[in-house]
Amino acid sequence: MPTSIYLLLAALLLQTLLTLVIMVIMGKRRFKAAREKQIQFDQFKTMALDNAPEEVILASRNFTNQFEIPVLFFVVSLAALAMKLVTLWFSIFALLFVISRIAHAYVHIGSNHIRTRFRLYLAGCAFIVLQWITLLLTLI
Repeated sequence: MPTSIYLLLAALLLQTLLTLVIMVIMGKRRFKAAREKQIQFDQFKTMALDNAPEEVILASRNFTNQFEIPVLFFVVSLAALAMKLVTLWFSIFALLFVISRIAHAYVHIGSNHIRTRFRLYLAGCAFIVLQWITLLLTLI
């Protein structure tokens, strides 16, 4: 199997692991807040967590984020794999996307510095666009 495919599979695995790690962080923060009576356990019935501590809301929002832009990453990556059009540049852009998502998640659930978070978000979007461009250019 070519190196480019290994790199792409590594990127896909890392993005999946990131999602799972954020899910665990979110769960820990939610249970801690419930245990400390910062939110009521009944609020989980409807997920009405608006009055939850900021760290709970940030982790929840970041988990949701993992099912937004990364969906485009999975679509383009799986399309390239299915069509056997994975190039080295395609895989490099995939890895850079995942690195930007890891950094974005770190900032989002950490300092939540808005400008840094937004720049990382834009970088991730740019890498997705570059993946699509690379795929389209490989087709022609």
